[in-house]
Amino acid sequence: MPALENILQSEKDSDSEAVAALLGGRRAETIRRLQIGLAGLAAMLMMIGLANIVMDRAKETEATTVPEAASTLAPEPKATPVRDPLADAGVVPDVPSSSTVKQDSEAQKAAANGAPQP
Repeated sequence: MPALENILQSEKDSDSEAVAALLGGRRAETIRRLQIGLAGLAAMLMMIGLANIVMDRAKETEATTVPEAASTLAPEPKATPVRDPLADAGVVPDVPSSSTVKQDSEAQKAAANGAPQP
């Protein structure tokens, strides 16, 4: 019967190995996963600490800088000439000459009165 006991024992061993493989592998794999996790946590803490140092230095620098001196005299209002942005850009709209405008207005008046146009 020792052969039967060996067979049963080997089945128990293979079952426990299969369960261990399904649940996460061997001890070395578990330790490796823990090391990776702890290294990730340490990296995050270092990044947060670095960001905190940078922010503190920025606040300190901003607090110690001297603002630019303001002038003691009131600024004088400057009269700026009225400028035409189209003329500055070199685009000038077509402006009818004054003689053309007079002829058009006379033609409109004549049409309103019912007179024939020349």
